[in-house]
Amino acid sequence: SSADKDFDSKLKALLAFETAQDDGIDEVVANILKDVKKRGDEAVLEYTNRFDKTNASKLAELEIPQSELQAALRGLPAAQREALQTAADRVRSYHEKQLMASWQYTEADGTILGQQVTSLDRVGLYVPGGKAAYPSSVLMNAIPAKVAGVPEVVMVVPTPGGERNPIVLAAAALAGVDRIFTIGGAQAIGAIGQWGQLLTAVDEAVAGIVARQALVGAHQGRNIARCRQAPRAYRLRRRAGGHRPGKFVHLDRARPGARTRQMEHAGGRQDHAA
Repeated sequence: SSADKDFDSKLKALLAFETAQDDGIDEVVANILKDVKKRGDEAVLEYTNRFDKTNASKLAELEIPQSELQAALRGLPAAQREALQTAADRVRSYHEKQLMASWQYTEADGTILGQQVTSLDRVGLYVPGGKAAYPSSVLMNAIPAKVAGVPEVVMVVPTPGGERNPIVLAAAALAGVDRIFTIGGAQAIGAIGQWGQLLTAVDEAVAGIVARQALVGAHQGRNIARCRQAPRAYRLRRRAGGHRPGKFVHLDRARPGARTRQMEHAGGRQDHAA
């Protein structure tokens, strides 16, 4: 129980080993990103073939066609399809209520003041895969982007051994994801964030689980890519859920509070509770 006197010490021991705190892993990731920056898609393809046991000769072979997404959606059992649709509808309904409107007015001296809200041109979405399936990461990141009016949402997801999870693909179909590549790991972040050629840089990249000491379950995705020529826009860091199998800790004595988000507008920056 969280009321026990030794609760904190027991919790600390339970969480003593976290891969996100391993300096060796940080170094490996940094080297992968450095290599992707240097060699671009060649490096992305090499690491993907090595880590996910694929045998692609070019990145274009790793793109999943829209027809496969629709087939995955049609092939879901009725109960799963209904649950996924309900979740998508609720996420969309919630974020539609968050939409900001552009406005302006003219003062007596003729000065025109206002706020212009526009969407980002392109957003990249990293969905965890391999050990488990995270359709929630697809819905809770892609749908807010589409609601905000983002024309193109690009998704990357690892598929070790070439295994594609149908419910993740079905979620992408429901959420309106425009392009999907079966790429994972640090190389995928580098590819969509800054240095890929086929997956040209997006205005913002979001991920399901990328934060150090990330909260288990629903939590805020973190900005993981440099914004390049991003217009004044919604900064989409939406909720994404999930945890590693076998590493679940539930705390009932506190509820994580809402994060403060920033939105850019014509007059500067404005804080917004997400």
